[in-house]
Amino acid sequence: MFAYIGCFTTQKRNAHGKGISVYRIDQSTGAWTLIQVFDTVPNPGFLSLDRQHRLLYSAHGDGAEICAYSIDKPTGRLELLNRQPTGGDNGAHLTVDPTNRYVVLANGPGIAVYPINKDGSLAPFSDIVVPPGEAVPHPNRKKQTGSHPHQVSFDLTGRFIVVPDHGIDKVHVYQLDALSGKLVANDPPAVKSRDGAAPRHVTFHPTKPFAYVVNELDSTVTAYNWNSKRGELRPFQVITTMPATFTGDNKPSEITIAPSGNFVYVSNRGHDSITIFSVDQNAGMLKTVCWQPTRGKKPRFFTLDPSGSLLYAANENSDSIVIFRVDDKTGKLTPTGQIVETGSPSCIVFAYH
Repeated sequence: MFAYIGCFTTQKRNAHGKGISVYRIDQSTGAWTLIQVFDTVPNPGFLSLDRQHRLLYSAHGDGAEICAYSIDKPTGRLELLNRQPTGGDNGAHLTVDPTNRYVVLANGPGIAVYPINKDGSLAPFSDIVVPPGEAVPHPNRKKQTGSHPHQVSFDLTGRFIVVPDHGIDKVHVYQLDALSGKLVANDPPAVKSRDGAAPRHVTFHPTKPFAYVVNELDSTVTAYNWNSKRGELRPFQVITTMPATFTGDNKPSEITIAPSGNFVYVSNRGHDSITIFSVDQNAGMLKTVCWQPTRGKKPRFFTLDPSGSLLYAANENSDSIVIFRVDDKTGKLTPTGQIVETGSPSCIVFAYH
């Protein structure tokens, strides 16, 4: 198994990363061995594998390019295939569509679509869409000056792209025309969040019609009923990610759900923790279980392994990935004692060869 670590690299972000780091993981011992650091475009902040784990794509924070790489399966090493302009200035997130024919990118301030060539390189974008909407009329002008999709996530059917828009407090829904590579706004096209919430990322329940969106600026999670036939979100709960006793500043960032669907996890930058919620399997309601310190500062990203037995917390400001064991009955996290030191980590993807 190989791990590919995205990071931030520029002085503007006070970053210590050097490029995409490639690690070989010994699955018998859990040991990580660094085998490559690939430096191309600054701030390869988010990564996505193709569906066959033979290609890797990178979005670049504060940047105007997207990159494509081939993966040498025996060694896990990367080779640059090409770059393409994004038509934006801040690549925040990207994903490969279920047919393995397109990469969809949140390019800042919109969404771009790239056909994948036969060799895995990217053709010029086939579409760019900036979601309609005005800047949010409240004091947070610096963060919310206009549309800013922060994630592009296909639902479990692969029919819809759900797009939390940090800038205008909406969650958009699109469909991708596989023949033309064009985005088509769904009907209904979006759902409104609370003013100033700043929806950031979404996760879908593996078996139930629920979706959960983490909101960055008010430290909440919104629970939605998800109609996978209509592509429609209907909110039914808002819950804080913070303890009542915490009085500091906080910005949650990542959200994911356990493979069992029993627990939702959220990372908190400021409180420097993972919030653990239990999920009511009938109603979809969340209930706070506890908060687990990430043993580092600014956990921008975390991920679960496919079995859901391990959680990897990427502490951006502590240059560390801290590994936790997950209790599948309680959802609680226990540090394994293993820490991977790597500069300003912001994303982790795993490839199995």
